[in-house]
Amino acid sequence: MLNIVIFGAPGSGKGTQSDKIIDKYDLFHISTGDVLRDNIKRGTELGATAKSYIDQGQLIPDELMISILADVLDANKEAAVNGVIFDGFPRTIAQAEALEAMLQERGTAVSAVVGLEVPEEELIERIILRGKQTGRSDDNMETVKNRLNVYHNQTSPLKEFYQKRGLYKAIKGTGKIEEIFGDIAAAIDAL
Repeated sequence: MLNIVIFGAPGSGKGTQSDKIIDKYDLFHISTGDVLRDNIKRGTELGATAKSYIDQGQLIPDELMISILADVLDANKEAAVNGVIFDGFPRTIAQAEALEAMLQERGTAVSAVVGLEVPEEELIERIILRGKQTGRSDDNMETVKNRLNVYHNQTSPLKEFYQKRGLYKAIKGTGKIEEIFGDIAAAIDAL
């Protein structure tokens, strides 16, 4: 079973590269952002709670994200038989530790963390462009700056956390999409 965490700042290309990894390795995709946006769109209680955090550029509380993730995993055991790609999770060290525990309970573990590394100026350009193309309300300059601050303060420490475990695979996240994916595939194939 191949369990991959795709890691990087907002706008680093996690969603784009996740799709390519899923196609090549037949993994089940869990995008916490997609799960949350779906709940917001459907007007669920979770969606309303999540929207209040997202609109401020804040992270969803750990215990809420862990609960959501466990439900998605357990409801999709058959689809996840080859493994899972975690897109947008974990975002904190507490979440990473909880993910380790949850996977261990299910007899598996994180195989690798693919870290997409992109300069901040390019991240901002990408996110603003994405907002114009998709109409995502959280892709505006004020929220982008908040999200990047949250990333630097709360999420970037995960890089060192996973480096210490020997799981972090640094990938240059700039250039042509296919070239970036080639680097990712080489790192995964070397596992």
